[in-house]
Amino acid sequence: MAETQGEHEADLDAFLDKFRGPERYEGAFSPENWEKEFEKIPMFMKKTPSEIDPEQNPDLACLQSIIFDEEQTLEEQAKVYKNEGNDYFKEKDYKKAVISYTEGLNKKSSDQELNAVLHTNRATAQFYLGNYRSALSDAIAARKLRPNHLKAIIRGALCHLDLKHFSEAMTWCEEGLRIDPKEKKLLETRAKADRLKRTEERDLRKARLQEKKEQTQKDAVFKAIKDRNIKLSPVSSEDENVISASPAEMSLDGFSSQSATGSKVCLDENGSLSWPVLFLYPEHGQSDLISAFHEESRFIEHLTVMFEELPPWDTERKYYPSELELFYEDEEREEIYQICTQSTLLEALQHQRYFVKAGTPTFLVLVKHAPFSKNYFRGKKVHWLNDSQLERVLPVP
Repeated sequence: MAETQGEHEADLDAFLDKFRGPERYEGAFSPENWEKEFEKIPMFMKKTPSEIDPEQNPDLACLQSIIFDEEQTLEEQAKVYKNEGNDYFKEKDYKKAVISYTEGLNKKSSDQELNAVLHTNRATAQFYLGNYRSALSDAIAARKLRPNHLKAIIRGALCHLDLKHFSEAMTWCEEGLRIDPKEKKLLETRAKADRLKRTEERDLRKARLQEKKEQTQKDAVFKAIKDRNIKLSPVSSEDENVISASPAEMSLDGFSSQSATGSKVCLDENGSLSWPVLFLYPEHGQSDLISAFHEESRFIEHLTVMFEELPPWDTERKYYPSELELFYEDEEREEIYQICTQSTLLEALQHQRYFVKAGTPTFLVLVKHAPFSKNYFRGKKVHWLNDSQLERVLPVP
């Protein structure tokens, strides 16, 4: 009796050892990767692959072959794809929904009602992807197959609305309301399209009036410039130094009243011009911009304000207004002209060899008798002013 009991216990231990040992039953999950292996089972998949490989997912491929039975009619296969697309749409996976609806349409079913639904459903998925033109194309295709398909009409109207085709959106709404005068979505879309269309037309009128006003102002500015015999130098992509052929000629081609600095010449209510004026200090590589320099203002007035306190870059403390000289360059002749600091901007701009370039008059500011000034002028032809402010040609040795 004791031997029989001992044999039973030995057999039980041997049985249990099968589960304790390293040996596993065939097809068992790996303790380390059981979650990944679990997801390979179709029933427990969180996400199906976009393309099913029979070798990697044989169970899924088998199910797919059952669903898409080649013995099914084209209409039945198209319906399967339609239902699949609807499932993807409910999951908000609009890209896959588009693919499924497209596969359904590719079956070329003879059921025009089904094809109209597939086009409409694909239009809706495309709409949610923001592909409004593609969605509109599907809505149009659906209406060709089924002219009174209300869902296609609604989708087409919404596409036109988002494409800012307000008149077309209203037309589609009107056509849909003939089918169902109480369709809420169409009533709302028509009202919104009408409101946006009126706003767009109002904004367009305002923009045209503003454009006309700006053009009138621009024409007045150019006329004022021409009346003052101020010469403009248009900037050309081929030759940036192209200027008017004669000192008296007024060239407007290629010139904009908007300067490169962002400021622009303006004509005030009294008929006076104000220019953006650029002062360059070549000795220190610095510059100053006067955004609105009145044509009757004198250079010395601005220099006095600008150098009331000496700038930090003037370490030698020599840029006092009374010690400054003003010049401009004639780029065509490669000559330099001195301008009296007591002269007005208009007098400088009316100089026979001054050409306004890029809408911004530009002048050089140098210190009298400074070593840098002597070196700067060396080898250049400079037109100096004498004590009585009369010009004379004086080459620098």
